[in-house]
Amino acid sequence: MRKYTKNDILEFVEEEDVEFVRLQFTDLFGSMKNLAITSGHLKRALDNKVMFDGSSIEGFVGIDESDLYLYPDCGTFAMFPWRPQHGKVARLICDVYRPDGNFYEGDPRYILKKVVSEAAGEGYTLQVGPECEFFLYHLDDNGLPTNITHEQAGYFDMGPLDFGENARRDIVMTLEEMGFQVERSHHENAPAQHEIDFRYDEALPTADNIMTFKMAVKTIAKRHGLHAAFMPKPKSDADGSGMHINMSLSKDGVNLFQDDRDPCGLSREAYYFLGGLMKHMKAMTLILNPVVNSYKRLVPGYEAPAYMVWSARNRTPLVRIPATRGKDTRIELRSPDPSCNPYLAIAVCLAAGLDGIRNQIDPPDSMDMNMNALSAQERKKLGIERLPENLKEAVDEFEKDPFMREVLGEEVCRKYAEAKRREWEAYNRQISEWELRNYLLRI
Repeated sequence: MRKYTKNDILEFVEEEDVEFVRLQFTDLFGSMKNLAITSGHLKRALDNKVMFDGSSIEGFVGIDESDLYLYPDCGTFAMFPWRPQHGKVARLICDVYRPDGNFYEGDPRYILKKVVSEAAGEGYTLQVGPECEFFLYHLDDNGLPTNITHEQAGYFDMGPLDFGENARRDIVMTLEEMGFQVERSHHENAPAQHEIDFRYDEALPTADNIMTFKMAVKTIAKRHGLHAAFMPKPKSDADGSGMHINMSLSKDGVNLFQDDRDPCGLSREAYYFLGGLMKHMKAMTLILNPVVNSYKRLVPGYEAPAYMVWSARNRTPLVRIPATRGKDTRIELRSPDPSCNPYLAIAVCLAAGLDGIRNQIDPPDSMDMNMNALSAQERKKLGIERLPENLKEAVDEFEKDPFMREVLGEEVCRKYAEAKRREWEAYNRQISEWELRNYLLRI
């Protein structure tokens, strides 16, 4: 993507007749927020003078310290291709600051920037490549989303089996207009499920791109009369959607994870990074899989991982080492889903990996067998642990690991855990269709 300066943006907006600029930021729980300004107020925004009420954003500040400011990142300037030629619309992703000119500590983008800066101080740069999956479902007569589809397409199927092929094509073209380098797109395993992969980048641009990707996918899908669902598991009898995170660490432009002398092609740094991920994985799961529905996906028998193992040979474990080696050697974490906040998800992954390197944490031995084919007794004998099985377990693990507080901050951890406990309690108070079907007549 082209990198703009403040003057570049002002000139572009004037020359291209841009009428509106959306100042975007992401809240603690991964929802994109925005404030629209007219082009006449753009200079003021670029001078960091736009204020908003932070107490109205869940997980941000209280009413007694509500004034926060949006500081646009000029490098994120982009046009919305789906808006009209007359009265064009652009966007800028913003950092959130306090009135005294300091970063707001609860801004997820700041948290990621802080971890990236710590890594850079040790000479490390993280490269991240996400694999983003989603469903394209019908809308009802009122324009509201459903989980209904009439297609029966599967992995790599094409039209006419793939009813969403045209929408997916338009999404790809829109992303490329916005500066994305889309590497591939295809129908996924479940009916109406799709995947679009864009080129890896450094940690912060990748998190920005994931948020932009979700916005663009939803917008273009709606233009096709469809709803793009990033819900992890919309249907109990089909695979859910993941957001696998591929990571490699470089120093002076060299991939530190590669070592041709190792049987798996991995360096000591790669093993230690993996060791850090495995050590903190139970606590990180709350960030990587943050909603009740996330844990309906992380069950045996489907394509999502349920057990805390790694392998360089098969696709069922939590962490996979893809076959590509050499300068493209990477670690693929398969548990994250698209409901996560990408800034926080990448931050905890990088921080955990660095902790592994700093403390030379060795990972457990690899498990090169199909996890779903093992019995409970076999897994117990091998010492294989399971990921948290529900949101409550994930919150408990999150609160037990002091490392999460070091990475995210005490206040963010407290607010996040409290919100997720409330979500779990609200879920448990609901009466499900399953309960009615199984108990109403029989009891």
